[in-house]
Amino acid sequence: MKKIFIGQVRPRLLVRFSNKHIYAQIVNDQKAQVLVSCTTCESDIKSTFIRSATSKSSEQVGKIIAQRALEKNIISVVFDRGNKIYHGRLKVLANAARSSGLNF
Repeated sequence: MKKIFIGQVRPRLLVRFSNKHIYAQIVNDQKAQVLVSCTTCESDIKSTFIRSATSKSSEQVGKIIAQRALEKNIISVVFDRGNKIYHGRLKVLANAARSSGLNF
């Protein structure tokens, strides 16, 4: 497993899952601030899906986080998946973000 160093120049795409929701944030570790965020708790995403922790909702979160990042001129990020296996909802979110123009 590749370690992610906090002092990197590129911002970090942080992805977390709970039993009910999906959270994605792009974080600048040098300034300790969140640049862009998207969750399934947001009303426009929440109203679209009956259950918000599915692979379809994670695909939507991936597309939205990439669009918001590109609006702020963030093109390249480091993907931080934590201790999760790259599979299932995490893989769908990452592929949706890549297909929307985010590089990692």
